Amino acid sequence: MIKISQRVQLADNELEWQFIRSSGAGGQHLNKVSTAAQLIFDIRQSSLPEFYQQRLLAKADHRITKSGKIIIKCQASRSQDANRQTALEQFIALVASVGHTAKKRVATKPTKASQRRRVDAKKQRGATKALRQKQF
Repeated sequence: MIKISQRVQLADNELEWQFIRSSGAGGQHLNKVSTAAQLIFDIRQSSLPEFYQQRLLAKADHRITKSGKIIIKCQASRSQDANRQTALEQFIALVASVGHTAKKRVATKPTKASQRRRVDAKKQRGATKALRQKQF
């Protein structure tokens, strides 16, 4: 089981893993071994709550395709296991990020004293600039 939050968990079989060759320079070993891990997760076919699914599909992230799949590729390490663990951590962070709702901002008014200080400071700056001008 993959724990996303206190209430949300996913079964291991909902994630599809592919191991592919890493791109970039690296020599003979890199050209022979499939160390890059690619995690594929179908949002619509998952057991995630509807709230999570809707938020994930609406999220603007390059790892979420238009067809509703999350594809995370990790090739940071030379170890397949380390790449798999990193991809899983990125997946959990992505899914958990939509579970948090931002606290609603309460609009406040500036105090009378702060408004007065602001106007006084503006007058002082104006007076300083007026002194710099040429006098006729």
